[in-house]
Amino acid sequence: MTNLINNKIIAVTGANRGIGKAICERLADEGATVYGLVRNIPEEGNSIYQTENKDKIKLLQANVTDLHSLLNAIGEIVKCEGKIDVFVNNAGITKDNLIIRMSEEDWDSVIDTNLKGPFLAVKAVVKTMMSQRYGKIINIGSVVGTIGNAGQANYASAKAGMIGLTKSLAKELASRNILVNLIAPGYVKTEMTDTLTEEQKNYFLTNIPLKRVAEPKEIADAVVFFASDLSSYITGEVLHVNGGLYM
Repeated sequence: MTNLINNKIIAVTGANRGIGKAICERLADEGATVYGLVRNIPEEGNSIYQTENKDKIKLLQANVTDLHSLLNAIGEIVKCEGKIDVFVNNAGITKDNLIIRMSEEDWDSVIDTNLKGPFLAVKAVVKTMMSQRYGKIINIGSVVGTIGNAGQANYASAKAGMIGLTKSLAKELASRNILVNLIAPGYVKTEMTDTLTEEQKNYFLTNIPLKRVAEPKEIADAVVFFASDLSSYITGEVLHVNGGLYM
């Protein structure tokens, strides 16, 4: 442990699997107290985390498409800890299809979770950060928000929207010492990417100069950087973590 974020209070959405789970584990290993916000708390509770520091991770129920639910979760964190140093917008879903076959429902559900969700989460947490006069918001986007991807018009549109949201909020909140940045992973080995077609997987692997997929921990490492004081003069940035897929 390097103590880069020791004693910081950090909330992470979509914390029960994939990148979100790895982020929680990595932050806890660095000394942060982590609140994982999940739609449904699993019966096994914090035992889902594979770290000796899982006692530093607490799960709270929150639906990122419901402002009232998010406000309740943020209120609980502030009640317990008195502050929130960092908020990580990680929750996301995919419902892939070619545009000719994509239903309006599948478009709406992805946009609601992946773009409206971060908007609502920021609304829920920003008053606390403004009163503190400091805070960090870290959005988890995707390389497809920059380069697009066939069969993912809904997902790519939401992730592209997150870039605009990040840059706008960075300008809007800078005077309150609130930093807003985005991490754009490439192809990461998770349950979500397991649903990609073989054609999509081969496209990514063929075009990744490092010729391998990322592990979730490698995205979590970037989150630690943005959560720490090492990034104290960085805001409005998009950090691509994709093995060279986009450069």
